[in-house]
Amino acid sequence: MSAEDPRSLLQPAFVLHRRPYSNTSLLLEAFVLDAGRLPLLAKGATAGRAFGASLLQPFVPLLVSRSGRGEVRTLGRYEAEGPPVPLAGERLYCGFYVNELMVHLLPREEPHPALFGAYAATLARLARDDDPEPALRCFEVALLAELGYALLLDREAEGGAPIDAAARYDFVIERGPVPVAGGELSGATLLKLASGSAPVGDERREARRLLRRVLDHYLGGRPLKSRELFVRA
Repeated sequence: MSAEDPRSLLQPAFVLHRRPYSNTSLLLEAFVLDAGRLPLLAKGATAGRAFGASLLQPFVPLLVSRSGRGEVRTLGRYEAEGPPVPLAGERLYCGFYVNELMVHLLPREEPHPALFGAYAATLARLARDDDPEPALRCFEVALLAELGYALLLDREAEGGAPIDAAARYDFVIERGPVPVAGGELSGATLLKLASGSAPVGDERREARRLLRRVLDHYLGGRPLKSRELFVRA
């Protein structure tokens, strides 16, 4: 690999998931700014006095380089770009949930620079905000849009009439809102999701149920282990 190869340069990254590999190595699912989701083999990361075991973990902003051309690349240099994002308790479970969505839904080796920024901002919001739900809903909407599944939230599916905040709607996946008396969603919930505002009261439950149903559709029935953590907690 030549010195000019961009893969030899340090790139911003996060570890989404890791597991032991062989005796002293780690197999990482990483989210890299210039490459998207990428499997990386961290050779010898847990050997002796190696600091990889403590640094190569979720929610730590990293700078990494990589080499190789196979399905799994080799991690080269790496260093922290900043301190770990301080997630604990419910917010830690939320972070695991976001990471699991990325692992299951993002295709490998497709750069998503806008989503990279949204992901970093979401972790910061989870650490900072008293209520984690608005950050999760915003990220879910952004993730779906980045994958090409953008939700129609501000207009009706048929005819394109603007959503009425006082009306009720059902949401048809891959089409959008349909006005229905006594529907599952208020127009106010849809408009708040469209604008990135925080749903309140019953809107929170409606927004959570809608995004869960849509995400489950694209997950194809694959369960999320992070949801089990919420139940156990």
